[in-house]
Amino acid sequence: MDVLLLKLTMTPVLIGVSALVSRRWGPGLGGWLVAIPFTSGPITLVLSLSQGWRFAGDTAAGVLAGTGSEAIFCLAYAWAASRLSWPASLAAGAAGFAVTTLALLHLPISVAPALTVALGGVALALVLSPRSLRGSSRALADHPTGIGDIGTRMVVATGVVLLLTGAATLLGSTLTGLLSPFPVFGAVVMVSSQRLQGGGAGIAAARGLLWGLVGAALFFLVVATLLPRYGLICFAPAVVVDLLAQGATLPLARHGSPARVPSPGAAV
Repeated sequence: MDVLLLKLTMTPVLIGVSALVSRRWGPGLGGWLVAIPFTSGPITLVLSLSQGWRFAGDTAAGVLAGTGSEAIFCLAYAWAASRLSWPASLAAGAAGFAVTTLALLHLPISVAPALTVALGGVALALVLSPRSLRGSSRALADHPTGIGDIGTRMVVATGVVLLLTGAATLLGSTLTGLLSPFPVFGAVVMVSSQRLQGGGAGIAAARGLLWGLVGAALFFLVVATLLPRYGLICFAPAVVVDLLAQGATLPLARHGSPARVPSPGAAV
């Protein structure tokens, strides 16, 4: 299998499909959907082909721990979105991710502690993040994602995969794993939702992403545990576990997603 071809095709296809789906159901479900590891999953797969199963397994453990950093990004973004503009909210989320990642660099990363960090971070963020803006309407105007925006997401996704897999030898397996969960597409959903529909939509997107991270954490738990011993076959049960978890959390993400009101002239 040509590793470069895999990098250039798999990620943009996955991102394009996710964007087309998320444009239909609003910010909460959009955030939930992009929690599927469309970037970090392909990064781990590519590394297993180019660097070996052991290296990729260690990277998967790093991604699992980095899911906790992603949860803190969502927590910081949601609170900032309740009071501030989207640039300030994005800066707050990025700062939360950076601080948490720096803290994790000083800890030994193995599967069990990484799982604790991931699920603990998600649970903490869900408990502490605001659920909505007080006094805001649950109905949000429909501003569908444009084709140009979808194309931009696909290009950025592919660039992230190329960058991190290309620099993996220099960065090492742990740092590559910790950086991989940075929510590039989650941030796009949060920012575009807040910019077009207000802080409440940004909060809904952040909380939707948090619910989706449960499945992502379980995906990397399976990969980190099984990949060093069994190789690429481990991605099959990992995908099944992720999809089951996504299905279980879908009603929770949908419950917190504001209803959408089509804009004049929008297709229904």
